[in-house]
Amino acid sequence: MPVCEADPWRLQYFEGLPCPENVFIPTEDGDAWQWFPQHRWVYNKLRIAETQGFACGPHGIGPSSFPVFSKPIFNLRGMGTGSRPLRILREYKSAQCPGHVWMPMFTGEHVSTDVAVVEGRARWWRHTVGEPIKDGMFDHWLVLAEQRPDIEAYGGNSIAAHLPDYTGMLNIETIDAKIIEVHLRFADQWPDLYGGRDWVAALVELYAQGQWNFTDFDRRDGYSVVLFGGHGLQYRHPPQDLIDEITKEWAWGPNVPMPDEGARTKMTYFRSTLVTGFPPPLTVPK
Repeated sequence: MPVCEADPWRLQYFEGLPCPENVFIPTEDGDAWQWFPQHRWVYNKLRIAETQGFACGPHGIGPSSFPVFSKPIFNLRGMGTGSRPLRILREYKSAQCPGHVWMPMFTGEHVSTDVAVVEGRARWWRHTVGEPIKDGMFDHWLVLAEQRPDIEAYGGNSIAAHLPDYTGMLNIETIDAKIIEVHLRFADQWPDLYGGRDWVAALVELYAQGQWNFTDFDRRDGYSVVLFGGHGLQYRHPPQDLIDEITKEWAWGPNVPMPDEGARTKMTYFRSTLVTGFPPPLTVPK
């Protein structure tokens, strides 16, 4: 198995491709933290802000102006948990807690970008935007065929300056083309939209040989649609003929595990299904 995958339904993207036994390709931040100690500093959101010259600081060092955005300095599981805007000094003082950082509250487009990097040089980019609903959830994501020159110029310069010896995949999150988070991995729910088996083969070569060889000649916008369900409800499994119709054009992840009881107390909904593909989103009957 070339990719170390925590979600069983995603194994369909990676099975059957040869990979040297000593090569480890992370899809989870916890694995990336352990396997790439030299570069794990990127999970420090305070340091990410400092490298870009942002006004920022840990709680206890107050901002000179408002609004600001507050988030955990480190959080490898549920990266956005505890994040919130702080609009006035009184709100900041009441919200102070250990291990959090404040930084500018950017208001532009929020983009998630996967980057293939060879010795600090960005060799491939793919950008994704989401349609938010509530409680940190998204109705769907759009994996864009188009380039984002502002993100690629700014991000490429930052990668070259601060990760000159890094080879592997990066996921960077930006708002208004400014970097707010960095992950030593890629978004593992979209390899089929990136280029399928050819893309995964290039991914293995990147980690095994330190080279990026992928001919990205058929880029198309791709959709990723998520289905959420509330706890304590009974659900009817979709009929097989509907699943067959959907999976003619879409990758289907119907067995996303429900969270354990401890996690349920913190979540209003759980994700039951993720469907990805190139056609416009389907209207699925209730």
